[in-house]
Amino acid sequence: MSAEMDALVAGATRKLEALEAALYGLKQVRGRFGTEDGMVTAEVDSDGALVNLQLTEAVTTLPPAEAAQLIIWACRQAAEDAGGRRSEIVATLNESFAPAPVAVVEPTGTRPADA
Repeated sequence: MSAEMDALVAGATRKLEALEAALYGLKQVRGRFGTEDGMVTAEVDSDGALVNLQLTEAVTTLPPAEAAQLIIWACRQAAEDAGGRRSEIVATLNESFAPAPVAVVEPTGTRPADA
């Protein structure tokens, strides 16, 4: 193969590997949040679906509406955590697909000074 074709294949391989790594990473994402008092701990997957909820017995001392709000708040915080992690993975993937910067050569044959 020519050098140009080798470079093309290598670039496609790098992008495929980056995509596979991102897909794997997205499957592994978990967001977790526990309240300061430890009464509620929520864990969600990369889609924001609740996968684990832990409540201490102390939560039974709260009025039902307050306990419900605390659980919902913990779930929301865990989902935000998962969303942040998901965003990091997607940003890394996007960077791997960005074109490489091309060096600009001045007509005199010298490179421009870095700004």
